[in-house]
Amino acid sequence: MDGLIVIDKPPGLTSHDVVLWVRRLLRNEKTGHCGTLDPDATGVLLVTVGKATRLFPYLSGHDKTYRGTIRFGFSTDTYDASGRPTSPESPDCPDENAVRGAMRKFEGRISQDPPPFSAKKLGGQPSYRLARADKDVILKAQEVTVRRFELEAFRPPLADFTAECSSGTYMRALAHDLGRHLGCGAHLAGLRRTVSGDFGLADAHSLDEIRSRAEAGDWPGLIVPIEELLPRLQAIRLDVEGEERARHGNRILPGHVPALPDGWREASSGQDTVFRLVGRDGRLLALARPSHDGEGLSPFLVLCD
Repeated sequence: MDGLIVIDKPPGLTSHDVVLWVRRLLRNEKTGHCGTLDPDATGVLLVTVGKATRLFPYLSGHDKTYRGTIRFGFSTDTYDASGRPTSPESPDCPDENAVRGAMRKFEGRISQDPPPFSAKKLGGQPSYRLARADKDVILKAQEVTVRRFELEAFRPPLADFTAECSSGTYMRALAHDLGRHLGCGAHLAGLRRTVSGDFGLADAHSLDEIRSRAEAGDWPGLIVPIEELLPRLQAIRLDVEGEERARHGNRILPGHVPALPDGWREASSGQDTVFRLVGRDGRLLALARPSHDGEGLSPFLVLCD
């Protein structure tokens, strides 16, 4: 049972709550999630099972797409509707053109301060614990990319939006900073993740569906096999000797690959390139990088027994 379950997370649960729920249901300790969703947020949450948990860096680093609602008029300490107001309500709400223009200023590569109420560590402690204790929390700004931040509907003081952004972007911070830029204060009133990497809401299952299918023993349709999780990484199919070498993390030479794919030499010229090493039966054996001399592949993450 190695793979991924795409879950449509309901409101009121943390991402960790969902992982624990899946862990108990499957009786499998090896579970994890890729990309945290706040308790009030809903939508696509990727939960890994078994050996797929080791693929976290490659599943969590992709862009995400969201639909949400921003409430103008006042900010909150958590940057969303669950927090305490940190400013009096402004009687002046910006008009639609001002909101659209301001949103465009947040597109591209930007520097973003994470919310004080977040899981970011400060002095070894999650910053939200310090913030709850009314301690000053100053987190290091991080560079993120907002590819799209568009106004979908304007219902003052509410604005519905769609955003596409890089991994690590805080939508709460984006709403807070937009309100600060417009001078009226704002916070995130609602959020739904519609896409995470290669998976969207069309791939997602509700917790009720997962429970009922699990009780019926119908798991094949719920778990995306580990072999299908990294389609963006080029697959290299190995011969018998190559399979054995991959299992032990030994260097793979061109002679261990019956048919090198077109463009392999060009693709393997960079040390940042990662390949999927696949057995004759299509099973994912390992991830590998080009060896330093450019003449082979060096497995660095062995996934087979």
